Amino acid sequence: MREVRIRTAAGLRGTPPVALSAWRGVSGRRYVVIVHDLADAGTVEAPGAVVLGVRRREDGIAVLLGAGHIGSVADCAAQAGLDGATEIHVHRLADTAAERDAMVRDLVDDDV
Repeated sequence: MREVRIRTAAGLRGTPPVALSAWRGVSGRRYVVIVHDLADAGTVEAPGAVVLGVRRREDGIAVLLGAGHIGSVADCAAQAGLDGATEIHVHRLADTAAERDAMVRDLVDDDV
């Protein structure tokens, strides 16, 4: 799996810029995410989102540490922090639990 940064010029309709990125799963599918610092996770409201725990290396490369969608973003971020994450990447476009489960498997399973 690898991250592909997405360039954004500005926020939408006067909102602050949003840090976007994308991850490619084993299947080749692309998942767009919003990037948040781990310290800001408590303020993120995203029921039903898939949360990726990510550690950013000094060279800027993102390392995916894990993914999940059970519980709140803050709960997922707390676990990610224990695993060494410095960021969380939040994917809000999976509509059902089955789609979220499939995304998690696609990103973290080597057997897909």
